[in-house]
Amino acid sequence: MQMSPLIAVHMSAALGALVLGPVAIWARKGAVLRPRVHRAFGYGFATLMLAAAISSAFIRDYGLLNVHGYTPIHLLIPVTLLGLFNGFRALYLGDITRHRKTMASLYLGACVTAGAFTLLPSRYLGQLVWGQWLGLL
Repeated sequence: MQMSPLIAVHMSAALGALVLGPVAIWARKGAVLRPRVHRAFGYGFATLMLAAAISSAFIRDYGLLNVHGYTPIHLLIPVTLLGLFNGFRALYLGDITRHRKTMASLYLGACVTAGAFTLLPSRYLGQLVWGQWLGLL
């Protein structure tokens, strides 16, 4: 698999969400609340997660265990979309506690966990990262 424009868009959106997520969470924690920062970074995080989920639906890998090119990591697409929907639904209904838990779970599950699986040595980005590091040793 090569670094196609589609993979570049997906990777950029996922990395952007990985960076913006903690800032959105931080802006609503502690004694000092920063609602404008939280809202701006939260919308940015949600938009990037949506872009990552949609773009990943078009990325297929026939080298791993798959069904028509879709691997087990593609199960995160509906999980991510459902998480975004539930997070914004909770916000609309005024259930801030559920919104907070849903979005934090979405960050941990879709960004951190998926990122860890993406960096497995058998996957394309894992080969790029680990191949570069192993080449330096």
